[in-house]
Amino acid sequence: MRAWRVETGDWHICPGDRLKSVVITAVSTQDARFQLKPGEGVDAIHTNPQYAYAVTLLHTDASLSGVGLALTLGAGTEMVCDAIEVLAMPLVGREIEELMASFGQVFRQIADHPQLRWLGPHKGVVHLALASLTNACFDLWAKARGVPLWKLLVDLTPAAIVALLDLSYLEDVLRPEDVLRLLEQEAVHRHEREPILTQGYPGYDTSVGWFHYSDDQVRDNARRAVDAGFLAMKLKVGSPDPARDIRRALLVRDVAGPDVQIMLDANQQWTLPIALRTCLELAAMHPYWIEEPTHPDDVLAHQTLARAIAPVRVAAGEHIPHRVLFKNYMQAGAAHFIQVDCTRVGGISEFITVSLLARQFNLPVVPHVGDMGQIHQHLVLFNRVALGHEKIFLEYIPHLRDYFRFPALVQGGVYRPPQEPGSSSDLLG
Repeated sequence: MRAWRVETGDWHICPGDRLKSVVITAVSTQDARFQLKPGEGVDAIHTNPQYAYAVTLLHTDASLSGVGLALTLGAGTEMVCDAIEVLAMPLVGREIEELMASFGQVFRQIADHPQLRWLGPHKGVVHLALASLTNACFDLWAKARGVPLWKLLVDLTPAAIVALLDLSYLEDVLRPEDVLRLLEQEAVHRHEREPILTQGYPGYDTSVGWFHYSDDQVRDNARRAVDAGFLAMKLKVGSPDPARDIRRALLVRDVAGPDVQIMLDANQQWTLPIALRTCLELAAMHPYWIEEPTHPDDVLAHQTLARAIAPVRVAAGEHIPHRVLFKNYMQAGAAHFIQVDCTRVGGISEFITVSLLARQFNLPVVPHVGDMGQIHQHLVLFNRVALGHEKIFLEYIPHLRDYFRFPALVQGGVYRPPQEPGSSSDLLG
C-alpha cells in the first residue's frame, strides 16, 4: 500500500504492496445546515442565508468513505439530496480506481440522465447533485491512495487528467489533444512552481464587509484582516443608494491603505444601466475587481460592462453553472477573473475543465469558495503546479471552520497545504 507520509512529505511504499481495491457499496445523503451569526453571509441579494451542504456519502467495502459537498443557502437542500440519490445509481458497485480511470464518461452519463436532464440541462438542483457526487468520488479516490487531493492531482499523468473530463460542447476551443499539449508544455517548468506546495497559497478575506455590517464593523474587520497578514479583502456592494457603497468602499481603502487589493461584490444586484453608472463612480477607490455586477446569465451585459469600465476589471463565476456558459464568457471577453466553484459546477472534474478553458484564453482562475475553501485549497495548488495558472489568491470565509474535521489552516494570510488524505470535506458529527 502506498501512503503519503506527512512527516517527510513523500510517498511511503511498502515492498510487495499495491493499491487496495475499494468498492462503492452504497450512497447516502445528509442535509447539513449551519446557523450563522448575525450579519454573516449577508449580501445585496441573499439577505437571510443559512450556509448548508447537500452532502454525498459514498460507503465502501473498506474502512473508508467518500464525502462530497454542494453548497446551498438552506431551503432546497433536501431537493438536492433527493437528486443525489437518483443520480448515484451508476456509482454503486464500482471500484474507485476503475471508476476514476474513465470518470469523464461517467460524468457525462450522469449529467445526461435521460429524464432529469430536462430539469437543467447542466444547471440547478440536478447539477448541484452531480457536483456533490463528483466531489465525493474524488475525495474517496484520494483517501484510497492515502494522499491529500492536491497530491493525487499533481501526480496524475496528462492522459489520466484527460480521462477525468467531459469536454463535450467545447470542441471548438478545447479538444483532448489541446489538453494533452498544454499539460505537457507546462510539465517542463512545473519544478519552478512546486515550492508553492510547501509555502502555501495566498488568501483574501471575504468576511470583512458583509452587506449589513455597520461602518464601524467594516473598519474594525479591515484592520483585523491587515493585522492577520491578508494582502487582499472584499466588500459587499449593491445598496439602493450608491452613495453608501462609495462611502464604505473609500472607508475600506482608507483603513487598508494603497497597497492592499480590495474587491467589490454586487452579487448580481444591478441592472446593466445601474452597473455602468455605479462601477464608474466606484473606480475612484481603485478596486482590484468588481464581482457579479449583474445577472450571471447575461453574457452580453457583462461584455458591455467590461468594455465600458476598463481598466476596472470584472469577475464572475459564483453562479455560472457549467463549462459551456464559462466558454461563452471567455469568448465574449465578458470577465477578467474566472471564479469557478466546484460546488456550483459539476464538481472537481468540471472545475478542472473550466480551469483548462481559462488557460486557453489566458485568464486567471480565482475560485469562489462555496466549500469555505476546504476543497479549493487543493485545486488552486493543482492549477498552479500542473496547469501553470498565475498565483493570485483564494477566497477565505471562516464561518464554518468549527464544523469540519480538518478545517483549512490559514496563517499570515496564507493557506497552508493540507496533509490529511482526501479533499478536506469531512464534517464533524
